[in-house]
Amino acid sequence: MFRYNSSFFYSNQILHYFILFKLKWDSLKQLRNVACGFLAAWALTSVSPVIVAGQRLPPLSTDPDRCEQAFVGNTIGQANGVYDKPLDLRFCDYTNEKNNLKGKSLAAALMSDAIFDGADMTEVIMSKAYAVGASFKGTDLSNAVLDRVNFEKANLQGASFKNNVLSGSTFNDAQLDGADFEDTIIGYIDLQKICLNKTINEEGIVNLGCR
Repeated sequence: MFRYNSSFFYSNQILHYFILFKLKWDSLKQLRNVACGFLAAWALTSVSPVIVAGQRLPPLSTDPDRCEQAFVGNTIGQANGVYDKPLDLRFCDYTNEKNNLKGKSLAAALMSDAIFDGADMTEVIMSKAYAVGASFKGTDLSNAVLDRVNFEKANLQGASFKNNVLSGSTFNDAQLDGADFEDTIIGYIDLQKICLNKTINEEGIVNLGCR
């Protein structure tokens, strides 16, 4: 005679629900893995202007007019340094350029070993620019946005950073004697770093508020 066993019935029901839950959980994990793979592929194929220590720079552009591109600048993503085409200004000479660089967006520009001595670069946007070893002697960079610029080993003697937004930029081994930092907007941590530079003169120290 068949007898109804409630415990057996409920055990089977619980097992049934467990199997359903396991199948749904496996499906969710598969979807998650697909999504992660998609995001990883997107990150690798997206253009990124960030250049970290030890990373090799892209080959020098063969465009014969690449130096003139600075007179147009970037047209997209000025704040974060995103570009559709690299702005390669390496080794270009803009000495005493007084008209064509003012107010331009040079976000994420490759500027290492370029010469901007005596140039008027007021109100430029240089977010995430790479200016290692570049020369800015006597350059007017007042009212500019110099956000996360790498000025390592750059010559900035007599450059004007007056009324500048100077955030997250690095000046390791840069020459800063005679640089004007009047009314420069700079964060406390960035200030501590730049004040370690021994080439800043007394006026620069006072304007920055170094202690």
